[in-house]
Amino acid sequence: MRFLFVHQSFPAQYAYIAEYLARKDEHEVVFITAGKGPDIPGVRRVLYRTPDFPSAGVHPFLLEFDHAIRRAEAVAKIASSLKSLGYQPDIIIGHHGWGELLKLNEVFPDVPILGYCEFYYGLDGRDVGFDPEFPSPEDAELLVRCKNSINLQALTGPGFGQTPTIFQKETYPLWAQDKLFLLEEGVDLERYCPDASIKQSSLVIGKVRIEPYEKLVTFAARDLEPYRGFHSMMRALPELLRSRPDCRVVIMGNDGVSYGTSPKEARTWREAMLKELEGQLDLKRVHFVGWLERDMMVKVLQRSDAHIYLTYPFVLSWSLREAMAVGCPLVVSDTAPVREFLAHRQTALMVPFFQPKAIAEAVISLLENRVFSRELQEHVRQHAESILDMKRYLARYEALAQQLVG
Repeated sequence: MRFLFVHQSFPAQYAYIAEYLARKDEHEVVFITAGKGPDIPGVRRVLYRTPDFPSAGVHPFLLEFDHAIRRAEAVAKIASSLKSLGYQPDIIIGHHGWGELLKLNEVFPDVPILGYCEFYYGLDGRDVGFDPEFPSPEDAELLVRCKNSINLQALTGPGFGQTPTIFQKETYPLWAQDKLFLLEEGVDLERYCPDASIKQSSLVIGKVRIEPYEKLVTFAARDLEPYRGFHSMMRALPELLRSRPDCRVVIMGNDGVSYGTSPKEARTWREAMLKELEGQLDLKRVHFVGWLERDMMVKVLQRSDAHIYLTYPFVLSWSLREAMAVGCPLVVSDTAPVREFLAHRQTALMVPFFQPKAIAEAVISLLENRVFSRELQEHVRQHAESILDMKRYLARYEALAQQLVG
Protein backbone atom coordinates (compact mmCIF):
# COMPACT_ATOMS: atom_id res chain seq x y z
CA MET A 1 0.00 0.00 0.00
CA ARG A 2 0.98 3.59 -0.56
CA PHE A 3 0.66 5.65 2.63
CA LEU A 4 0.69 9.45 2.46
CA PHE A 5 1.24 11.10 5.85
CA VAL A 6 0.75 14.83 6.38
CA HIS A 7 1.86 16.87 9.39
CA GLN A 8 3.58 20.24 9.69
CA SER A 9 6.10 18.71 12.11
CA PHE A 10 8.13 15.62 11.27
CA PRO A 11 7.46 12.95 12.28
CA ALA A 12 5.20 14.19 15.10
CA GLN A 13 2.99 11.42 16.53
CA TYR A 14 3.52 9.32 13.40
CA ALA A 15 7.12 8.37 14.16
CA TYR A 16 6.41 4.80 15.21
CA ILE A 17 3.77 3.95 12.60
CA ALA A 18 5.70 5.52 9.71
CA GLU A 19 8.84 3.58 10.66
CA TYR A 20 6.83 0.37 11.17
CA LEU A 21 5.20 0.60 7.74
CA ALA A 22 8.40 1.63 5.97
CA ARG A 23 10.16 -1.52 7.18
CA LYS A 24 7.67 -3.64 5.20
CA ASP A 25 8.46 -4.26 1.54
CA GLU A 26 4.80 -4.18 0.56
CA HIS A 27 4.37 -0.56 1.70
CA GLU A 28 5.56 2.79 0.39
CA VAL A 29 5.56 5.74 2.79
CA VAL A 30 5.58 9.40 1.73
CA PHE A 31 5.39 12.21 4.28
CA ILE A 32 4.40 15.79 3.37
CA THR A 33 5.70 18.13 6.06
CA ALA A 34 7.18 21.52 6.83
CA GLY A 35 9.37 19.98 9.54
CA LYS A 36 13.03 19.07 9.38
CA GLY A 37 13.43 16.41 12.05
CA PRO A 38 15.73 13.38 11.76
CA ASP A 39 15.15 11.08 8.79
CA ILE A 40 13.33 7.77 9.11
CA PRO A 41 14.76 4.99 6.90
CA GLY A 42 12.42 4.21 4.03
CA VAL A 43 10.22 7.30 4.54
CA ARG A 44 10.31 9.77 1.66
CA ARG A 45 9.90 13.28 2.99
CA VAL A 46 8.37 15.99 0.79
CA LEU A 47 8.69 19.50 2.21
CA TYR A 48 6.19 22.29 1.83
CA ARG A 49 6.99 25.86 2.69
CA THR A 50 5.16 27.19 5.72
CA PRO A 51 2.96 29.97 4.35
CA ASP A 52 3.04 33.52 5.63
CA PHE A 53 0.44 34.13 8.32
CA PRO A 54 -0.59 37.80 8.14
CA SER A 55 -2.79 38.76 11.06
CA ALA A 56 -3.78 42.26 10.02
CA GLY A 57 -7.51 42.46 9.46
CA VAL A 58 -8.17 38.94 10.81
CA HIS A 59 -10.33 38.63 13.92
CA PRO A 60 -8.24 37.09 16.75
CA PHE A 61 -10.77 34.25 17.13
CA LEU A 62 -10.24 33.33 13.48
CA LEU A 63 -6.45 33.31 13.37
CA GLU A 64 -6.22 29.51 13.74
CA PHE A 65 -8.75 28.99 10.95
CA ASP A 66 -6.98 31.47 8.69
CA HIS A 67 -3.68 29.68 9.25
CA ALA A 68 -5.34 26.31 8.62
CA ILE A 69 -6.68 27.40 5.23
CA ARG A 70 -3.24 28.68 4.21
CA ARG A 71 -1.65 25.37 5.23
CA ALA A 72 -4.36 23.49 3.33
CA GLU A 73 -3.53 25.44 0.18
CA ALA A 74 0.21 24.88 0.56
CA VAL A 75 -0.18 21.13 1.11
CA ALA A 76 -2.65 20.76 -1.76
CA LYS A 77 -0.16 22.45 -4.08
CA ILE A 78 2.57 19.97 -3.13
CA ALA A 79 0.14 17.05 -3.40
CA SER A 80 -0.88 18.19 -6.88
CA SER A 81 2.79 18.22 -7.91
CA LEU A 82 3.18 14.65 -6.65
CA LYS A 83 0.07 13.63 -8.58
CA SER A 84 1.39 15.19 -11.78
CA LEU A 85 4.50 13.00 -11.37
CA GLY A 86 2.32 9.90 -11.22
CA TYR A 87 2.02 9.46 -7.46
CA GLN A 88 -1.33 8.12 -6.20
CA PRO A 89 -1.67 7.16 -2.50
CA ASP A 90 -3.96 4.41 -1.27
CA ILE A 91 -4.69 6.26 1.99
CA ILE A 92 -3.96 9.70 3.48
CA ILE A 93 -3.22 10.02 7.20
CA GLY A 94 -2.72 13.31 9.05
CA HIS A 95 -3.71 15.58 11.91
CA HIS A 96 -6.92 17.50 11.32
CA GLY A 97 -6.01 20.22 13.80
CA TRP A 98 -3.61 22.04 11.48
CA GLY A 99 -5.95 22.17 8.49
CA GLU A 100 -3.48 20.50 6.15
CA LEU A 101 -5.95 17.82 5.04
CA LEU A 102 -8.81 20.15 4.11
CA LYS A 103 -8.17 20.26 0.34
CA LEU A 104 -6.63 16.84 -0.25
CA ASN A 105 -9.94 15.23 -1.16
CA GLU A 106 -9.96 17.63 -4.14
CA VAL A 107 -6.51 16.45 -5.23
CA PHE A 108 -7.16 12.74 -4.57
CA PRO A 109 -11.00 12.47 -4.64
CA ASP A 110 -11.22 8.68 -4.32
CA VAL A 111 -8.58 8.20 -1.63
CA PRO A 112 -9.75 7.58 1.97
CA ILE A 113 -8.57 10.10 4.57
CA LEU A 114 -7.90 9.10 8.17
CA GLY A 115 -7.51 12.26 10.23
CA TYR A 116 -6.31 12.52 13.82
CA CYS A 117 -9.18 14.08 15.82
CA GLU A 118 -7.50 15.20 19.00
CA PHE A 119 -10.04 17.30 20.88
CA TYR A 120 -13.37 19.07 20.45
CA TYR A 121 -13.54 22.23 22.54
CA GLY A 122 -16.49 22.95 24.80
CA LEU A 123 -17.57 24.77 27.94
CA ASP A 124 -18.75 21.75 29.91
CA GLY A 125 -16.36 19.26 31.53
CA ARG A 126 -13.36 20.31 29.48
CA ASP A 127 -10.45 22.71 29.72
CA VAL A 128 -12.23 26.04 29.18
CA GLY A 129 -13.47 27.32 32.52
CA PHE A 130 -11.97 24.42 34.49
CA ASP A 131 -9.44 26.47 36.45
CA PRO A 132 -11.07 29.20 38.59
CA GLU A 133 -7.73 30.97 38.80
CA PHE A 134 -8.03 31.76 35.11
CA PRO A 135 -11.66 32.72 34.35
CA SER A 136 -13.09 32.02 30.92
CA PRO A 137 -12.40 34.81 28.44
CA GLU A 138 -15.09 37.22 27.37
CA ASP A 139 -17.20 35.72 24.58
CA ALA A 140 -15.92 32.26 25.55
CA GLU A 141 -18.81 30.53 23.77
CA LEU A 142 -18.02 32.26 20.48
CA LEU A 143 -14.29 31.59 20.93
CA VAL A 144 -14.93 27.88 21.46
CA ARG A 145 -17.12 27.67 18.36
CA CYS A 146 -14.41 29.37 16.32
CA LYS A 147 -11.73 27.01 17.69
CA ASN A 148 -13.85 24.09 16.48
CA SER A 149 -14.08 25.47 12.94
CA ILE A 150 -11.33 23.23 11.56
CA ASN A 151 -12.80 20.24 13.42
CA LEU A 152 -16.20 20.88 11.87
CA GLN A 153 -14.81 21.26 8.37
CA ALA A 154 -13.05 17.93 8.78
CA LEU A 155 -16.03 16.13 10.29
CA THR A 156 -18.50 17.28 7.65
CA GLY A 157 -16.12 16.42 4.83
CA PRO A 158 -15.22 13.02 3.43
CA GLY A 159 -13.09 10.56 5.34
CA PHE A 160 -12.81 9.23 8.87
CA GLY A 161 -11.20 10.20 12.13
CA GLN A 162 -9.12 8.46 14.75
CA THR A 163 -8.79 9.43 18.39
CA PRO A 164 -6.66 7.84 21.14
CA THR A 165 -8.90 7.86 24.23
CA ILE A 166 -12.55 7.47 25.16
CA PHE A 167 -12.46 10.86 26.90
CA GLN A 168 -11.24 12.59 23.74
CA LYS A 169 -13.77 10.78 21.56
CA GLU A 170 -16.62 11.77 23.85
CA THR A 171 -15.72 15.47 23.60
CA TYR A 172 -17.06 15.29 20.02
CA PRO A 173 -20.79 15.67 19.25
CA LEU A 174 -22.76 12.44 19.14
CA TRP A 175 -23.47 12.89 15.44
CA ALA A 176 -19.71 12.92 14.76
CA GLN A 177 -18.62 10.01 16.93
CA ASP A 178 -19.71 7.41 14.37
CA LYS A 179 -16.94 8.71 12.08
CA LEU A 180 -14.28 8.31 14.77
CA PHE A 181 -12.28 5.14 15.36
CA LEU A 182 -10.88 4.63 18.85
CA LEU A 183 -7.23 3.71 18.34
CA GLU A 184 -5.46 3.58 21.71
CA GLU A 185 -1.84 4.67 21.40
CA GLY A 186 1.00 2.48 22.59
CA VAL A 187 4.40 2.83 24.20
CA ASP A 188 7.65 1.04 23.43
CA LEU A 189 7.52 -1.26 26.45
CA GLU A 190 11.03 -2.54 25.84
CA ARG A 191 12.53 0.93 25.94
CA TYR A 192 10.25 2.32 28.65
CA CYS A 193 10.64 -0.32 31.34
CA PRO A 194 11.60 -0.57 35.02
CA ASP A 195 15.28 -0.79 35.97
CA ALA A 196 15.87 -1.14 39.71
CA SER A 197 19.65 -1.10 39.25
CA ILE A 198 19.61 2.60 38.38
CA LYS A 199 19.03 3.42 42.07
CA GLN A 200 22.33 1.79 43.03
CA SER A 201 24.55 4.54 41.64
CA SER A 202 24.51 8.30 41.13
CA LEU A 203 22.33 9.73 38.38
CA VAL A 204 23.80 12.72 36.54
CA ILE A 205 21.43 15.03 34.63
CA GLY A 206 23.58 17.78 33.17
CA LYS A 207 24.94 19.60 36.22
CA VAL A 208 22.52 17.86 38.60
CA ARG A 209 23.71 14.82 40.52
CA ILE A 210 21.23 12.60 42.38
CA GLU A 211 22.84 10.28 44.93
CA PRO A 212 21.46 6.79 45.72
CA TYR A 213 20.50 7.78 49.27
CA GLU A 214 18.36 10.73 48.10
CA LYS A 215 14.65 10.58 47.31
CA LEU A 216 13.80 11.82 43.82
CA VAL A 217 10.45 13.41 42.93
CA THR A 218 9.84 14.14 39.25
CA PHE A 219 7.48 16.18 37.08
CA ALA A 220 7.36 16.35 33.29
CA ALA A 221 5.45 18.46 30.77
CA ARG A 222 6.49 19.62 27.31
CA ASP A 223 5.92 23.18 28.55
CA LEU A 224 5.61 24.20 32.19
CA GLU A 225 2.10 25.70 32.27
CA PRO A 226 -1.19 25.55 34.21
CA TYR A 227 -2.86 23.17 31.72
CA ARG A 228 -0.46 20.50 33.01
CA GLY A 229 -0.80 21.54 36.64
CA PHE A 230 2.60 23.22 36.92
CA HIS A 231 1.22 25.84 39.32
CA SER A 232 -0.39 23.23 41.59
CA MET A 233 2.75 21.10 41.61
CA MET A 234 4.96 24.07 42.49
CA ARG A 235 2.66 25.06 45.36
CA ALA A 236 3.02 21.55 46.78
CA LEU A 237 6.81 21.81 46.99
CA PRO A 238 7.26 23.92 50.16
CA GLU A 239 5.55 21.30 52.36
CA LEU A 240 7.22 18.42 50.52
CA LEU A 241 10.71 19.89 50.91
CA ARG A 242 10.12 20.73 54.60
CA SER A 243 8.88 17.22 55.35
CA ARG A 244 11.64 15.40 53.47
CA PRO A 245 15.09 17.00 53.79
CA ASP A 246 16.46 14.09 51.75
CA CYS A 247 14.19 14.88 48.79
CA ARG A 248 15.26 16.37 45.47
CA VAL A 249 12.83 17.52 42.75
CA VAL A 250 13.62 17.32 39.04
CA ILE A 251 11.26 19.26 36.76
CA MET A 252 11.44 18.38 33.06
CA GLY A 253 9.92 20.82 30.58
CA ASN A 254 10.39 23.92 28.48
CA ASP A 255 9.42 27.49 29.32
CA GLY A 256 7.06 27.98 26.39
CA VAL A 257 3.27 27.76 26.28
CA SER A 258 1.71 24.87 24.38
CA TYR A 259 -1.78 25.38 25.77
CA GLY A 260 -3.46 28.32 27.41
CA THR A 261 -1.92 31.76 27.78
CA SER A 262 1.30 33.28 29.10
CA PRO A 263 1.38 34.81 32.59
CA LYS A 264 0.55 38.51 32.79
CA GLU A 265 3.32 39.64 35.12
CA ALA A 266 6.22 37.36 34.16
CA ARG A 267 7.91 36.09 31.02
CA THR A 268 7.27 32.42 31.82
CA TRP A 269 5.18 30.35 34.22
CA ARG A 270 8.38 29.15 35.87
CA GLU A 271 9.34 32.76 36.60
CA ALA A 272 5.81 33.51 37.83
CA MET A 273 5.74 30.58 40.25
CA LEU A 274 9.25 31.19 41.58
CA LYS A 275 8.23 34.78 42.25
CA GLU A 276 5.05 33.67 44.05
CA LEU A 277 6.98 31.13 46.17
CA GLU A 278 10.04 33.28 46.82
CA GLY A 279 11.61 32.37 50.16
CA GLN A 280 9.54 29.17 50.50
CA LEU A 281 11.69 26.83 48.39
CA ASP A 282 15.13 25.37 48.88
CA LEU A 283 16.25 25.98 45.30
CA LYS A 284 19.35 23.85 45.84
CA ARG A 285 16.97 20.87 45.80
CA VAL A 286 14.64 21.97 42.98
CA HIS A 287 16.13 21.47 39.52
CA PHE A 288 14.72 22.72 36.22
CA VAL A 289 16.47 20.60 33.60
CA GLY A 290 14.53 21.51 30.45
CA TRP A 291 13.05 18.93 28.10
CA LEU A 292 15.43 15.98 28.09
CA GLU A 293 16.51 13.65 25.33
CA ARG A 294 14.46 10.47 25.38
CA ASP A 295 17.14 8.14 26.79
CA MET A 296 17.88 10.51 29.65
CA MET A 297 14.19 10.97 30.39
CA VAL A 298 13.79 7.21 30.65
CA LYS A 299 16.61 7.08 33.20
CA VAL A 300 15.07 9.89 35.24
CA LEU A 301 11.70 8.13 35.30
CA GLN A 302 13.35 4.82 36.24
CA ARG A 303 15.10 6.56 39.13
CA SER A 304 12.00 8.44 40.30
CA ASP A 305 10.61 7.65 43.75
CA ALA A 306 7.41 9.58 42.99
CA HIS A 307 6.29 11.07 39.68
CA ILE A 308 3.64 13.82 39.62
CA TYR A 309 1.29 14.10 36.65
CA LEU A 310 -1.50 16.68 36.59
CA THR A 311 -3.72 17.84 33.76
CA TYR A 312 -6.86 19.79 33.00
CA PRO A 313 -9.69 17.76 31.37
CA PHE A 314 -7.78 17.86 28.11
CA VAL A 315 -5.60 15.76 25.81
CA LEU A 316 -3.63 13.16 27.78
CA SER A 317 0.16 13.56 27.66
CA TRP A 318 2.53 10.97 26.23
CA SER A 319 4.64 11.48 29.35
CA LEU A 320 1.98 9.80 31.51
CA ARG A 321 1.88 6.72 29.28
CA GLU A 322 5.68 6.56 29.40
CA ALA A 323 5.77 6.93 33.19
CA MET A 324 3.23 4.10 33.47
CA ALA A 325 5.37 1.87 31.25
CA VAL A 326 8.46 2.60 33.34
CA GLY A 327 6.50 1.66 36.46
CA CYS A 328 6.81 4.99 38.24
CA PRO A 329 5.08 5.43 41.61
CA LEU A 330 2.46 7.92 40.43
CA VAL A 331 0.64 10.86 42.00
CA VAL A 332 -1.93 12.02 39.45
CA SER A 333 -4.81 14.46 39.16
CA ASP A 334 -8.30 13.10 39.64
CA THR A 335 -9.46 14.40 36.26
CA ALA A 336 -11.42 12.61 33.54
CA PRO A 337 -8.63 11.78 31.06
CA VAL A 338 -6.48 10.33 33.86
CA ARG A 339 -9.30 8.28 35.39
CA GLU A 340 -9.61 6.45 32.08
CA PHE A 341 -6.10 5.03 32.57
CA LEU A 342 -5.52 4.77 36.32
CA ALA A 343 -7.35 3.82 39.49
CA HIS A 344 -6.81 5.27 42.97
CA ARG A 345 -4.61 3.11 45.24
CA GLN A 346 -4.47 0.39 42.59
CA THR A 347 -2.16 1.90 39.98
CA ALA A 348 -1.65 5.43 41.34
CA LEU A 349 -2.57 7.89 44.06
CA MET A 350 -5.20 10.28 42.70
CA VAL A 351 -5.40 13.77 44.14
CA PRO A 352 -7.55 16.87 43.59
CA PHE A 353 -5.96 19.04 40.91
CA PHE A 354 -6.32 22.27 42.91
CA GLN A 355 -5.08 21.04 46.32
CA PRO A 356 -1.29 21.40 46.68
CA LYS A 357 -1.44 20.10 50.25
CA ALA A 358 -3.05 16.86 49.06
CA ILE A 359 -0.43 16.55 46.31
CA ALA A 360 2.39 16.97 48.82
CA GLU A 361 0.86 14.49 51.27
CA ALA A 362 0.43 11.87 48.52
CA VAL A 363 4.05 12.22 47.45
CA ILE A 364 5.26 12.02 51.04
CA SER A 365 3.21 8.87 51.62
CA LEU A 366 4.91 7.19 48.63
CA LEU A 367 8.35 8.20 49.88
CA GLU A 368 7.62 6.86 53.37
CA ASN A 369 5.71 3.67 52.53
CA ARG A 370 8.07 1.80 50.21
CA VAL A 371 6.09 -1.47 50.36
CA PHE A 372 2.93 0.24 49.09
CA SER A 373 4.96 2.23 46.56
CA ARG A 374 6.48 -0.94 45.11
CA GLU A 375 3.01 -2.49 44.85
CA LEU A 376 1.82 0.51 42.83
CA GLN A 377 4.89 0.24 40.61
CA GLU A 378 4.26 -3.42 39.86
CA HIS A 379 0.56 -2.88 39.21
CA VAL A 380 1.00 0.13 36.93
CA ARG A 381 3.63 -1.68 34.86
CA GLN A 382 1.33 -4.68 34.49
CA HIS A 383 -1.50 -2.35 33.50
CA ALA A 384 0.73 -0.64 30.94
CA GLU A 385 1.62 -4.01 29.43
CA SER A 386 -2.08 -4.81 29.07
CA ILE A 387 -3.20 -1.53 27.42
CA LEU A 388 -0.11 0.24 26.00
CA ASP A 389 1.66 -2.42 23.95
CA MET A 390 3.20 -0.60 20.97
CA LYS A 391 3.32 -3.74 18.82
CA ARG A 392 -0.41 -4.31 19.24
CA TYR A 393 -1.10 -0.61 18.54
CA LEU A 394 0.88 -0.65 15.29
CA ALA A 395 -0.79 -3.84 14.09
CA ARG A 396 -4.24 -2.36 14.79
CA TYR A 397 -3.24 0.86 13.01
CA GLU A 398 -2.17 -1.04 9.89
CA ALA A 399 -5.33 -3.16 9.98
CA LEU A 400 -7.52 -0.06 10.23
CA ALA A 401 -5.79 1.47 7.21
CA GLN A 402 -6.31 -1.72 5.21
CA GLN A 403 -9.98 -1.78 6.27
CA LEU A 404 -10.53 1.77 5.02
CA VAL A 405 -8.76 1.07 1.74
CA GLY A 406 -10.92 -2.02 1.37
